[in-house]
Amino acid sequence: MDQLLSGMIAMGFAVAGVFFLRFWRDTRDRLFAMFALSFLVMAGSRIAVALSDQPAAGTVQYWVRFVAFGLILFAVLDKNRPPRAAPPPSPPA
Repeated sequence: MDQLLSGMIAMGFAVAGVFFLRFWRDTRDRLFAMFALSFLVMAGSRIAVALSDQPAAGTVQYWVRFVAFGLILFAVLDKNRPPRAAPPPSPPA
């Protein structure tokens, strides 16, 4: 039963990752690319949990989730960062 639920959760993460990948393809916005990568990493983690004999509460899974959520946090902060000011033009010689 745990493998079935892990597979369903992995499928949900993979579907979300593919949707964000499609949005990235249309807009070329880094936010969508990072979200897609994050959800695909979480899907891979759930597939690994479903295929292994170890419980889902291992330390490796926590670190993978930490990296995935860190990617989401970085993407949101990167998107809300103010734009850089353009350097002033150099004076004519």
